[in-house]
Amino acid sequence: MNILVLGSGGREYAFAWKIAQSELVDKLYIAPGNAGTDAVGENLVINIADFNAVKETVLKLGIEMVVVGPEQPLVDGIVDFFKNDAELKDIKIIGPDQKGAQLEGSKAFAKAFMEKYNVPTASCFTVTAANLEEGLQYLTTQKAPYVLKADGLAAGKGVLIIDSLEEAQYELKDMLSGKFGSASAKVVIETFLKGIEVSMFVLTDGEHYVVLPEAKDYKRIGDGDTGLNTGGMGAVSPVPFVTPEFVEKVETRIIKPTIQGLKEENIDYKGFIFIGLMNVDGDPYVIEYNVRMGDPETEGVMTRIDSDLVALLDACAQGRLNEVEYQTSKNTSVTVMLVSGGYPEDYKKGMVMTGFEELSDCIIAHAGTKFNDKDEVVTSGGRVIAVTAHGKNIEEARAKAYQNVEKIKFEGVNYRHDIGLDLMKF
Repeated sequence: MNILVLGSGGREYAFAWKIAQSELVDKLYIAPGNAGTDAVGENLVINIADFNAVKETVLKLGIEMVVVGPEQPLVDGIVDFFKNDAELKDIKIIGPDQKGAQLEGSKAFAKAFMEKYNVPTASCFTVTAANLEEGLQYLTTQKAPYVLKADGLAAGKGVLIIDSLEEAQYELKDMLSGKFGSASAKVVIETFLKGIEVSMFVLTDGEHYVVLPEAKDYKRIGDGDTGLNTGGMGAVSPVPFVTPEFVEKVETRIIKPTIQGLKEENIDYKGFIFIGLMNVDGDPYVIEYNVRMGDPETEGVMTRIDSDLVALLDACAQGRLNEVEYQTSKNTSVTVMLVSGGYPEDYKKGMVMTGFEELSDCIIAHAGTKFNDKDEVVTSGGRVIAVTAHGKNIEEARAKAYQNVEKIKFEGVNYRHDIGLDLMKF
């Protein structure tokens, strides 16, 4: 079949890399893609926010399946657009409808959903400009650290964890005044959960589901989990503390109630659910839902799926995930993200990248890259490229990953040196 992947980051590269390995694929397209996706499929220069342009491309190229990488098109209703268009309604599209996408598009919606369907999560209070004084008062009833979350999409940077009450009250007012644009017109104050985070991934057809390999990602820019939040600086999969007993708790307490809730809300959900969890003394609590795969977790997770991804996606689109079995690698993957100097704040673009010919025993996923007019690979974003290596354990995978990371050169290159170190104690 002909498949179109929408997006341009490392996640979309990982999808394209894995999809290209399937014998079920005739032609693979990525829109708009990056300098790496061009090697596994054909890049298309279209604006994926323009659904009519996507439609024109799908019909022109005979696309039979669309895999939506980023969250924004889902929140904007691309699945509904396909379902409601007579020419597109039979095209398979991987992702939830617009109502389902609110699980990521609105923290307040997600919290209300979790409360309604008894999914364990932290207690919270939702604040707008209209009830700011109540929000400021609510903060005084909480203990430090204080957690403030922008309600809407903020590129993974809309969460603040603050030690001082005075600072938390200041930041609440700043967020409501537009710190994260319209995303923080509403703010969720959440009770802090003390534990260790893990990302669980589920592919569901709305009735059945498959639990994909889990991962732990690293959000902050600096070693030792210091500095500003980013879109993600690296990931490890599998995660040592995610035991069969823990997975059973997640399935029983979180995954099954979530899918039951989707059904009861008449949400059309054929796609990925990314469940951000906090492991609190062996019990899972949901920090957030995302309605797509994570980045950079996908770069590692896709390398650990041994089965045909297209067969899984096809079964998902047709509502028969229960008929498909899949296998995962027992190896450990460690993913390290190389970023532009200055990221997540101001950074330069257009820096020429070298060293690719020296890489070995690793998988690289282009993220913020493109070709310049000299056909050189150059940086075009904050998170530039992800290096993933496998090993029999974290130590071996880390060694391979960092040996290759050091070979990639560009002006201002930055990366964390401690990905996976915290997990080696388990």
